[in-house]
Amino acid sequence: MSDTLASLRRKIGGAGDLESVVRSMKALAAASIGQYEKSVLALDDYHRALELGLAVCLRKREERAAEQAGQTGKAAKTVTAIVFGSDQGLVGQFNDLLADFAAKTLGALPGEKKVWAVGERVRARLADAGLPPVGLFAVPTSVNAITPLIGQILVESEAHHGKGELVQLYLFHNRPKSGAAYEPISQHLLPLDEPWGLKLAHLPWPTKNLPELIGCQEPTLRALVREYLFVSLYKACAESLASENASRLAAMQRAEKNIDELVETLNQTFRRVRQTSIDEELFDVLSGYEFLSKRI
Repeated sequence: MSDTLASLRRKIGGAGDLESVVRSMKALAAASIGQYEKSVLALDDYHRALELGLAVCLRKREERAAEQAGQTGKAAKTVTAIVFGSDQGLVGQFNDLLADFAAKTLGALPGEKKVWAVGERVRARLADAGLPPVGLFAVPTSVNAITPLIGQILVESEAHHGKGELVQLYLFHNRPKSGAAYEPISQHLLPLDEPWGLKLAHLPWPTKNLPELIGCQEPTLRALVREYLFVSLYKACAESLASENASRLAAMQRAEKNIDELVETLNQTFRRVRQTSIDEELFDVLSGYEFLSKRI
C-alpha cells in the first residue's frame, strides 16, 4: 500500500511540474500575441500614407494607370504563392487548415504553381496536399526578425520580375479573430489589378490642400508600390505569428484544464488509498487489542 501512495505522490508532483511549464508557455504565448498585434497596429498610419501617395500618382495619370492595369490583367503563366506557417509544434491544426485552404484556392487558378513556404511544418503539409514548395523561409522568432524575412521575399519576387515573366503573387496566412480563434485568408498582391488602381485613384484627400507630385512620377510610383508590397507582407507575417501564438495559447489552456482534472483525480485517489491504509492499520490495532484482551 505504501508503494501505491509513493507512486501517487510522484504522479501528483510530476503533474504539478508539468502544469508550471504549461503556465509559463501560456504566459509567453499571450505576451507574444500582444507584441505582434501592436506591430500590425503600428503600420496602420504608414499604410494609410502609402495609399494616399499612390492615390496622388494614379490620379495624376489615371488614363495611363488604367492602360497599365489592362496590361497587367493579362493571363499570367506562373502563379507564385507565399504561405506563412509555423516551425514549432503545439499549434493544433494551424498548418493543416492553412495548407488545405491554399491548395483549394490555388487549384482553381490556371497556370504553373510555385509555392514558397514560411515554416518547416507547413512545407510538409503543402507537400502532402500536392503543392511541394520550391523554396523555404524560416519563421521569424521576434518582431525584429520580420523585416529581414520580408526583404528576402521581396528579393525573390523581384528576381522573377527581372526575367520578364508575368507573375501572379498570392499570400496565404492565418489571421486572428476574437479570442484565441483564427481563420485562413488569401490576398492577391500582384499584378495590381484595375479595380485596385481605380479605388486608390478616387480615394478622398483628408485635407483641403490639394497634393502635388514633385519630380518624375515613374520612380515615385515604383517606390510606393514597393513599400506597399513590403507593408502587406509584413502585416501578413505578423498576423500569422499572432495567430500561431493564439493557437498555442488555446492548446495550453486545454492542457492546463486537462492537467487540473488529472491532478484532482490523482488527489482523490491518493486520499482514498490513504484512508484505506489508515482503516487497515486501525483494524489491525483493534484486532490485536481484542486478541490480547481475550488472553488477559
